[in-house]
Amino acid sequence: MKNQKPVSRREFLETTGKGAAMAVLAGNAPAVLGAKSPNETIGVGHIGLGVRGGDLIRQVAGTKQRDNIEGAKVVAVCDVYKPHLQKGVERSNNPSVRTYGDYQELLADKGVDVVVIAVPDHWHAKMLIDAANAGKDVYIEKGWTRTIAEAKAMRAAVKKNNIVMQLGHQAREKTAGAQAAQLIKDGVIGPVTLVRTGRFENRPLGRNIWSWYGGYNEYTRPDPAQVVRDVDWKRWLGATPDRPFDMDRFWHWRCFWDYGTGIAGDMLSHEIDFVQAVLGYGIPDTCVGVGQLGLLNDGREVPDTWNTVYEYKKQGCTVTFVCSLNTREPLQPPEFRGKDATLRCDGIAQDVANFDVTGDSGSGKYAAQIEKGDIQPGKPFLKFDPKKTPELPSHMQDFFNCIRSRQKPRCNVDEAFIEAATLIMSVEAYKQERKVRWDRAKEEIV
Repeated sequence: MKNQKPVSRREFLETTGKGAAMAVLAGNAPAVLGAKSPNETIGVGHIGLGVRGGDLIRQVAGTKQRDNIEGAKVVAVCDVYKPHLQKGVERSNNPSVRTYGDYQELLADKGVDVVVIAVPDHWHAKMLIDAANAGKDVYIEKGWTRTIAEAKAMRAAVKKNNIVMQLGHQAREKTAGAQAAQLIKDGVIGPVTLVRTGRFENRPLGRNIWSWYGGYNEYTRPDPAQVVRDVDWKRWLGATPDRPFDMDRFWHWRCFWDYGTGIAGDMLSHEIDFVQAVLGYGIPDTCVGVGQLGLLNDGREVPDTWNTVYEYKKQGCTVTFVCSLNTREPLQPPEFRGKDATLRCDGIAQDVANFDVTGDSGSGKYAAQIEKGDIQPGKPFLKFDPKKTPELPSHMQDFFNCIRSRQKPRCNVDEAFIEAATLIMSVEAYKQERKVRWDRAKEEIV
């Protein structure tokens, strides 16, 4: 993949204003970065082989062509649940892969250079800090963590040990997002005052989201007696309140506050991180958040409806996130509304492939073109064409590129802290039933 400079605003307007398709490679990293030891194999250990972890190991092991990461080998897997551990063995693409039930033993494995962490959120902080202190580079799933105190401790550990850390927001690999950021920076849509995002999911009652067993579409309930025999329940609980084994809490942990942050740490974090990747505004100044449990009365604690409004005072911008787990169509893709035009993406954050730009009848910038009829308000006058645009390196490939180059990956520790603070603000606003503010000096929610 060649490294090309994004087109300028003038070039973009000249090309797309005539109705032609846009072809541009956004981004600064080639597919393979230089390395001090390009032939050295990177030993990878996977901690957590559930739904998402089982997918990530396929990427690293080379069974997904989108990544095809060279020079990386899965050498160790770890899980407290035996069937998940066996899944890791089967997907490791290594007959000699080592297995662990205790992640500390994996971190002590001298053959492990890098760890991929995909465990329930209540383990994120401790595992990341322990991995950093062990000198391991880390790829960790979103949402980064559950409290500001944990986020601060994680950031400190990453920086103190100078490790490479990537947070798992794969929307950052989207070329369309990178080009949208460039166009907004160039002023194509004018000052951005409103961004609308959202996530809508809907499944038949009884097959509720987050209520699956081992897969996103697996609803057959395993034998509880066998699960008890196969899981190290005390280790799974960690520092959370001790309780007898609970099938719902083990399989459906996103539904409970002890282990995660519900919609905030799952869906909101994806959408708001994409907004951050495009605009780069950082942590918002204020947040108002409301939610309720409307229909999914299956024992879960977290709401199935979540609405959040963020304010960025310096930029004069408001960002909204709306979510319901009880309705799906139409979707609410990221939508950046400027004074002169609106840039609207074609899907939720991790699925964004293209976008178009629609002129505003009140625009001063495009008034002459609107008067001539070259631009018709409400109809796209600029379009991004993904078919003519080479892909960026995948999010996982970017991580391994940076392991070799020792550069910062796309969703590095500073971006991860922004993601965590932003999603936690929505949780605190909901729980405290008030507008919360971000104290930039103290780095605290007040």
